[in-house]
Amino acid sequence: MLGFLIAEALRDLRRAGRVALSAMLLITLALAALGAFWTLTSNLGDAVAKWRDRVRVIVYLKSEPDPASVPALLARVQAVPGVASATYVGRTQALASLKRVLGKDATVVDHLGANPLSASIEIAPAASASASPEAARAMLARLAEFPEAEEVAGSADWVERLSEWQRLLAFVGLGIGGVLALAAILTVTTATTLVLHARRQETEIMRLVGAPEFVIRLPLLLQGMLQGLVGAVVAVGLLVGAWRLGAPHFEPLIELTLGLPQLTFMPPVQLAALVVTGTLLGGLGGWLARAGR
Repeated sequence: MLGFLIAEALRDLRRAGRVALSAMLLITLALAALGAFWTLTSNLGDAVAKWRDRVRVIVYLKSEPDPASVPALLARVQAVPGVASATYVGRTQALASLKRVLGKDATVVDHLGANPLSASIEIAPAASASASPEAARAMLARLAEFPEAEEVAGSADWVERLSEWQRLLAFVGLGIGGVLALAAILTVTTATTLVLHARRQETEIMRLVGAPEFVIRLPLLLQGMLQGLVGAVVAVGLLVGAWRLGAPHFEPLIELTLGLPQLTFMPPVQLAALVVTGTLLGGLGGWLARAGR
């Protein structure tokens, strides 16, 4: 029975001809676009998470506090909502760090005479403070109110802009994939409807001889699922091929701009989900034609 149904579905695909090919092409385009945007937003999400962890806020102090008062000052800073940790950096420590950054040019600092750097407190924001620009600004405002603070430097706005790009790309990817998927469903429905029209006499004869209705109609559903399966497999093949060809060329640029040493591709589970999605899209198109019969 299963062999007969599959053979009927394949014969229906040949009957549908170019319309079936168009449906498979649209499913391929829809899933390839969805997979490409899925991969892009996933890597952007990794970059956002990485840079959000690196965001630091510096509170420059008006004067270097007495060593005995530093623990109390740090405790007050850490009590501010949104502060995950706070580290005191004295003027001498700041000057030593500057020399390390300058490397072989560190001798320039020796000509300055007095230490021009201010004592500061380096703050690592909590996830709640970097979750939105409003939360970050609220934390910065609270820190600026400290009587010891001369200036507060640092902002998570640019990280949030990167996060907004991530959400925008995800939205665009879903939109493009959704439009193409809808077109694919309608094309599968059209192809299946053409097959229904071509088989109208055959199906009437099968009904007259007592063939069960699911035997008559199931090949139409299988036809749509086969179109979706073929389109999905081709889409996955295109994505894998494009990744292997393009990723080695883009990784140096991504590491330079976003700080990601290595790009990540969709895991096998997501690739399998694309194949299942394509099969279901094709099956839905076949079902709609069957239901409208």
